[in-house]
Amino acid sequence: MAVPKRRQSSARRDMRRANHDKVAAPNIIPCPNCSAPMVPHRVCPACGHYKGRAVVKSTDQS
Repeated sequence: MAVPKRRQSSARRDMRRANHDKVAAPNIIPCPNCSAPMVPHRVCPACGHYKGRAVVKSTDQS
């Protein structure tokens, strides 16, 4: 049966465990229609546009 030859240091162990909790910040770009910040490949929450088309009716538009 495979058994570790040497004890792994606490620094190595902690670095291995630390990778599970990393959270990357979402990529934010300006909306091409209204310049509001939005996540790419999603409908703009401010104006409701996606790929140059109005997909969702916005509350601030009349």
